[in-house]
Amino acid sequence: MSANRHDALRRRLLAAGLGTAASASLGAFARSASAQGATYEHPFANGSRKLVAFPEKRPLIVLTSRPPQLETPFEVFNDGIITPNDAFFVRYHNAAIPTSIDPDTYVIKIGGNAAGKPFQLTLAELKSQFRPVEIVAVNQCSGNSRAFFNPRVTGGQLGNGAMGNARWTGVPLKDVLARAEPKNSARQVSFDGLDNGVFGGGDFVKALDVVEAMDPDILIAYQMNGADIPMLNGYPVKLVVPGRYGTYWVKHLSNIEVIDHAFEGFWMAPGYRVPDNDCVCVAPGTPPAKTRPITRFTVRSFVTSLSNGQRIAAGRPTIVRGIAFDGGKGIREVGVSLDGGATWLQSMLGPELSRYSFREFTFGFTPVAGRTYDIQSCAWSRGGEGQPTTAVWQPAGYMRNVIETVKVTAA
Repeated sequence: MSANRHDALRRRLLAAGLGTAASASLGAFARSASAQGATYEHPFANGSRKLVAFPEKRPLIVLTSRPPQLETPFEVFNDGIITPNDAFFVRYHNAAIPTSIDPDTYVIKIGGNAAGKPFQLTLAELKSQFRPVEIVAVNQCSGNSRAFFNPRVTGGQLGNGAMGNARWTGVPLKDVLARAEPKNSARQVSFDGLDNGVFGGGDFVKALDVVEAMDPDILIAYQMNGADIPMLNGYPVKLVVPGRYGTYWVKHLSNIEVIDHAFEGFWMAPGYRVPDNDCVCVAPGTPPAKTRPITRFTVRSFVTSLSNGQRIAAGRPTIVRGIAFDGGKGIREVGVSLDGGATWLQSMLGPELSRYSFREFTFGFTPVAGRTYDIQSCAWSRGGEGQPTTAVWQPAGYMRNVIETVKVTAA
C-alpha cells in the first residue's frame, strides 16, 4: 500500500471517528453515513440495524462505531465461498485503534523470558526471509449469533454475520518462533497488537500453549484474498489461527512473547472463557462451576439461498444452497430437511478449498403450491461432531451452533 493511500485512508478513518484524535466527529459521521443508506432487516426476526460504509468497506451492519463492530449482511454468504474484503466483518474491543501505519517502519518484536534469541522483523523481512504459504480459513467471532440466545445475554447482539472466509497469505508462525529458539522452559506464546484499551479490560493480548503455537497452519498473514489486509481487519499483519475463534486472530500484530508461564491477562482470564463441561453450557441464569478458555469452532451450517418468510415459486425446481464449516476436521456431510427435522435427505457437497474453509452444499426440490416448508440443514464433521437440535445456553453467548430453521411458502 502506498504512502499516499495510507494518508488518504488515515483521513477517512479519522473522519469516521475511529482514531483517538477524532472521537468528537463520530456522531456526525455516523448520522451522515446512515442517512445515505437504509436499515438492514436481520434474518430470523432479529430486528433492524443501520447500514454504514466505513473506510475500505461496503455498507455493513453497525452494532457500535467506537470501537468498530461491523457485521456482514447475511446475503453476502450466498454470493460465493470467499467473503470479499470489503464485506468482511469487523470486531474490536478497544476504542484506541490505529488509523495510520507506515509499512516501511512497522516491526514485529519477538522475545519473552523463554526466548533464547529475541529479535525483531520488519514487514519487508517477514515477506522476504520466510517461506510464504496460503490457506483458506474461516474467521468467526466467538459471539456470532449471540442475539438469538434466549434468555438474552449481555455483549454485542450479533446476528449470523460475524464470520467470513478468506484466502490468507503469510508465513507460518512456527518458522518465526524457531528463529527465537524457545527455551525448554517455554510454556505459552502471547500475542499483542497496536490497538490499546481505553475502557476496561486493558490491552488486548491473547496466548496459545507452545505446542498449539507450533501448528503449521497458524500464519502471520500479510495478505487477504490477494490484497493488503484492510486496516479495520488488521493491516499490515494479522495472526491467522484457523479453526479457532476470532479472539485469537490478533490484528496489527506487533509483539510476540515466548513465556515460561500461563498468561493470565484479562482477555484470557476472565475474558473469553466457557463452561468446562461436555455441552459447554449451563442452565439459563446460572454461573458455570468451572470454566476454560474458548478454543475451536463448533460445527455449523446455514441455508444462504433462502430467507425466513420468503415466498418461492410453486411447481418449479428450487435449489437450496448453503455453507458449512467446523474447527478444522472438515465437513463430512450435510443433511437437509424440508419439514422441520422430521425427515432428512443428504445434500451435495461442493469442492473443499481447505478443511478450515466454508464448504458449499446444495439440495434440489420442487415446491408444492400452498405448502409451507421449514427448511433446516445439519452438518457433520469428519470427526463425528454434529449440530444440536436444541439451543444450549451460556452466560457469554458464545459458540452457538443449533440447527437453524428457514420458513418459506410456495405460491
